[in-house]
Amino acid sequence: MIAMMSWLSAESLPFVWFTLIGCLLTGYLILDGFDLGVGVLHLFVPKDETERRLSVNSIGPLWDGNEVWLVTFGGALFAMFPYAYATAFPAFYTAFILLLFALIFRAVSMEFRGKMHSKLGRRMWDIGFGIGSFLAAFLFGVAGGNVVSGLQLNERGDYTGSLMDQLSPYPLACGLLIVLLFTLHGAIFLYMKLTGDYQQRIANTAKVSWVLFAIIYAVVTVWTLATVPRATENFADVPALWLIPIFNVVMITLTGWMVWRRFAFAAFLCNSGSIASMVILLAAALFPNLINATDPAMDLRIVDAASSTRTLTIGLIVVGIGLPFVLIYTTIIYWTFRGKTRLESHSY
Repeated sequence: MIAMMSWLSAESLPFVWFTLIGCLLTGYLILDGFDLGVGVLHLFVPKDETERRLSVNSIGPLWDGNEVWLVTFGGALFAMFPYAYATAFPAFYTAFILLLFALIFRAVSMEFRGKMHSKLGRRMWDIGFGIGSFLAAFLFGVAGGNVVSGLQLNERGDYTGSLMDQLSPYPLACGLLIVLLFTLHGAIFLYMKLTGDYQQRIANTAKVSWVLFAIIYAVVTVWTLATVPRATENFADVPALWLIPIFNVVMITLTGWMVWRRFAFAAFLCNSGSIASMVILLAAALFPNLINATDPAMDLRIVDAASSTRTLTIGLIVVGIGLPFVLIYTTIIYWTFRGKTRLESHSY
């Protein structure tokens, strides 16, 4: 089978994998993004136990399958770009630990809230679910902001900065941007799954979320253009790349229009398009690097971070065999649990 893929040159394989990892990241952000958004909304939108249960059960059958995409993304990054993984893990060690804690704690909170007989106990787990969701979304944005603006790396690819260097205003703004993006995504998803008064309040929440997201998006965009000139170098060299941010703005605008018109499914598709185009924007800003350094001479390039040609080829075969099963499984799950959320005796 390896011989059958001889049409792929050794030089092109790292870039093929760069694209595939971007696709895996996109799949995760779209699918688990609304999970995290529902968690953030869980902190302040539901007004009683029934509404909280409806929120949790709207994502109950889906959330664990959605996180398969994150596991696959992390595994692919480790196997196909080990040098990037070796650089990113020590650099974001504290953030990784916090992210792991957030994802575990939100999962535990979902399971245990229904086991509590006291109102106070359930409320504590509800808060844990919301905080875990907020923290996970925020950390994803902070990491993305640092990768774009650059990490302090030495000639060996070791991170020489501190945690506080990663918490500068620009990455924090990127973290807030992703929180608002996922909150909007979660509100749109809940609108598709709910009925009645709760659905109407979620519709209003979606409008507020879109406005806040659009404002922060504009701020971060101007901030990036003003303080991270490297992010647009490829756009100057290849003017056609400007179609990506144009498409991104169109998707964001259409999302807002669909939210106001209450076309929930269309809004969800448009917001998914905005998430996908933001990942493509990130890739275009980084290329040909996988991780930017504050000193351009220390950038970690895609070709330098990649595994051997044989490893990349075998990995491509594994993905070609395994990814269709993930797509089929995901499709079946979403089809099975389509429609409005109903509370049953076995519900969370």
